[in-house]
Amino acid sequence: MEQNSTAGGATEQYHGNYLSNPVVTAEPRREEEEEEEEEEEEDDDEMPAERKSKRSWGQVMTELKLFWWNPETHAFMGRSGKSWGLILLFYTIFYSFLAAMFTVCMYALLMTISPYTPTYRDRVVPPGVMISPRIGGFDIAFNASDPKTWAKYAETLNAFLTPYNDVEQERKNIACTPDVYFKQDDTEESAERKACQFKRSSLGNCSGIDDPSFGYAEGKPCILLKMNRIIGYLPGEGTPVTVSCEALKGDVDRFGTSEFHPYDFFNLMYYPYYGKLTHVNYTSPLVAIRFPQVTTETALTVQCKLNGKGIKSDSMQDRFLGRITFTLQIGA
Repeated sequence: MEQNSTAGGATEQYHGNYLSNPVVTAEPRREEEEEEEEEEEEDDDEMPAERKSKRSWGQVMTELKLFWWNPETHAFMGRSGKSWGLILLFYTIFYSFLAAMFTVCMYALLMTISPYTPTYRDRVVPPGVMISPRIGGFDIAFNASDPKTWAKYAETLNAFLTPYNDVEQERKNIACTPDVYFKQDDTEESAERKACQFKRSSLGNCSGIDDPSFGYAEGKPCILLKMNRIIGYLPGEGTPVTVSCEALKGDVDRFGTSEFHPYDFFNLMYYPYYGKLTHVNYTSPLVAIRFPQVTTETALTVQCKLNGKGIKSDSMQDRFLGRITFTLQIGA
């Protein structure tokens, strides 16, 4: 009996083990099959990229031609004729609207601005000054005995004074009453204004008429000084603006005195200025300065400045505001 029970028990145990093993081994097999399927799918996804990378130039050009013009769909650059027409219509309307808006804004702006007189002049500073000759800077250096060194200065001055020739001034401008402002505000804004004569002959030894060298051949050079134009500006507030010159650096004692032609001030009759559109023949008044006593072989820094009511000549930010500084060196 014991043997049978033992055998039967062994048989039962064997069957129990035989039935449990397939359950344990089936799960890994399923996982392996799923991994293989995923790898196959990945290989299928990579295939188009590999094929795409191996395209020939002929295929690329064929695709490019189809992009530019597809005869089957009649599409140009991927769009049909209707699509291109709608895009062009949209941008035509859009940019036409922008152009019309810009035109209206500019027209409205120009309607508020006068071409003859600035609308806002509250920030106009006092006038600056400028000199002639000015060749490449503010250094005047020459040898009186060598015409080649000063000929360029004489030529510059002669060209500068050409509009001031007496014949030209008498033909274009009128003789005005000196020492008073020549106001012409009673005419229309667009009407042409008359200009006062400023004759070249009034500059005396610095006119270049009697001495074409303007004093440079004698070591007594001339310079011309003028105020910058400002529309409607009345310099001096009823009193003429004067001019003075002094040596700032160098042997100041060798500077001597200066001569001024026709005067050492700007006459009031040349003001106000009404702008180039209406004051067509206007010529700025000049003050000629001659240095007859400067010692040769001496380098001097000279400053000429304006003096008068409302004139500012001590600004540290603008060295041309109401003054001008230049160097003067005369050789024998």
